[in-house]
Amino acid sequence: MKLKHRLFASLAPVIALAACGGGEPSPQVPSSTVASGSQPTTTPSAPATAEEAKKFVAQVDKELRHLWIARDSAGWVNQNFITDDTEALSAAGEEATAAYVSEAIQKARRFDGVQGIDPDTQRQLLLLKLAQVVPAPSNAAEREELAKLQSEMTATYGKGKYCPPEGHLMAWRTKDADGKPLNPPKACLNLDDLSRIIKKSRNEAELLEAWKGWHSIAPAMKDKYARYAELGNKGAKEIGFADMGALWRSGYDMTPEAFEADIERLWQDVKPLYDDLHCYTRKKLRAKYGKDKIPDKAPIPAHLLGNMWAQEFNNVYDLVEPYPGQGSLDVDKKLKDKRYDATKMVKLGESFFTSLGLDALPKTFWERSLFTRPKDRDVVCHASAWDVTWNDDLRIKMCIEPTEDDLITIHHELGHDYYFHYYYKLPTLFQAGANDGFHEGIGDTLALSVTPEYLKNIGLLDAVPQGDKGKLNFQMKMALDKVAFLPFGLLIDKWRWDVLNGKTPKDKYNEAWWALRTKYQGVAAPAPRSEADFDPGAKFHVPASTPYVRYFLARIYQFQFHRALCKAAGFTGPLDQCSIYGNKEAGKKLRAMLELGQSKPWPEALAVLSGEKKADAGAMLEYFAPLRAWLKDQNKGEQCGW
Repeated sequence: MKLKHRLFASLAPVIALAACGGGEPSPQVPSSTVASGSQPTTTPSAPATAEEAKKFVAQVDKELRHLWIARDSAGWVNQNFITDDTEALSAAGEEATAAYVSEAIQKARRFDGVQGIDPDTQRQLLLLKLAQVVPAPSNAAEREELAKLQSEMTATYGKGKYCPPEGHLMAWRTKDADGKPLNPPKACLNLDDLSRIIKKSRNEAELLEAWKGWHSIAPAMKDKYARYAELGNKGAKEIGFADMGALWRSGYDMTPEAFEADIERLWQDVKPLYDDLHCYTRKKLRAKYGKDKIPDKAPIPAHLLGNMWAQEFNNVYDLVEPYPGQGSLDVDKKLKDKRYDATKMVKLGESFFTSLGLDALPKTFWERSLFTRPKDRDVVCHASAWDVTWNDDLRIKMCIEPTEDDLITIHHELGHDYYFHYYYKLPTLFQAGANDGFHEGIGDTLALSVTPEYLKNIGLLDAVPQGDKGKLNFQMKMALDKVAFLPFGLLIDKWRWDVLNGKTPKDKYNEAWWALRTKYQGVAAPAPRSEADFDPGAKFHVPASTPYVRYFLARIYQFQFHRALCKAAGFTGPLDQCSIYGNKEAGKKLRAMLELGQSKPWPEALAVLSGEKKADAGAMLEYFAPLRAWLKDQNKGEQCGW
């Protein structure tokens, strides 16, 4: 599936519990800096008690819910109607929320070390310290500036277009997504259009122009991003963190240092599988594009991998398919042949969840969601899931096309909505995934059950590919998505952590970006780049302030979840052939975990589903074991690595 579609916006400010970073206690924020009527009140001069702590978090729950509803309502409107006015409204919502959270964190310090506080209250007090992804400085003018910068960067991304010179990319400017003629031709191409070229074209010059065209939208963000990082760091330091990256790494029920060690452990477990896949893919792309474009033992140019960010390789499946002719896996053609429109595709996604015994989506979901790109206005088409009023007001916002990628993305976004649905009655600070990787992994877990057998049963494949050759074709298709993404899932936050802690200065932003992409992915820029460029800004999650390592974790978790749900369903065969569709026992296990939200540390939530308390890449390695053996054989004689 395309990670470009990945954001659940309405819970972006809420991340999981962990020990806070170091730093000196910050001074009290004057109440005059917080919106009137939005300050939790305590009595600083009186000794704090456990009962007062309970009352405090109850008040925070009420006020925070009110502010997050206002913020997310403005955010929904802004992303669906991008104008200067809606940008201002969204920024005001962010500012009010950030001001309140900063004030509340300061006042919560009064309860540090108080004896007798019940576990739920204690957890909410700790979660409060991590409740703002971009913490605002106490200075009102700086807080307003920070909120404005966030809205402006997101809007710049949403409005981004490339206008080719006369005569360029005409094959893509004169036809719509279905191949129907356009008259007159498009003067400018948006991200959907440019991504279609990257996905479908096999003309290297076209691919390069589309890649460069989209990345040309980002330099305008560079100065804004540097100032945003400066102000976000200032806010983080005021609430006791070394920098904003340290705050983000504190959200996993362990210290930031332990978390970094844990993700490195997981990466080292899966890196050999990625290296084998990279080596084989490069060999096949070299055969297509030539040794002058892809030399031996060299990184792969980013524009040749079928995805605007080279974050997955699934769109070059036709070039790397192990056994052509061994059964079609072309779901796109079937979706078009059967006239699947956006609503019908979402209905199909919903039917998987309801087959497990989970509830149907509410009527308002169908009335309030955005399924297609409007023709009359700019919108942020990056797919996202929302509970706008934090009261089962479920929606998705997505510009759906009849493709398998988008069908899988629908499962992903509905996974967020079902998580919202099953925990929305919990206290506000518990309304999040056990950690953010859990939230990203739920829908993808169910998508692992979208097997060839399942697709044949619903009429989207004519036949299930048979034998070892058919199985390897399917495994390759899955690996080009799931395995290929892993290093990209790590490097975005590694780049940001180094920016935020000062290791990477502004005049090294782009150099550091491509150094990490080469180191982890074995991917290189397809054209000369300089510090006049700002290629990180061409990826939505950077201007949108969305921490990204969650997606790496989700790739690991989803196979671990899948293994556990298959066991609950009584399945005993190979993991890649398991589908839990229609199994109510698996549905009960899943629901039990969803209902916990963030009320328990994530190892406890994992144990409810699987009986395990540690992230384990073993399930992914088990799933892809047949492909790994085949890749090693295919790579004999190849100079792997870069």
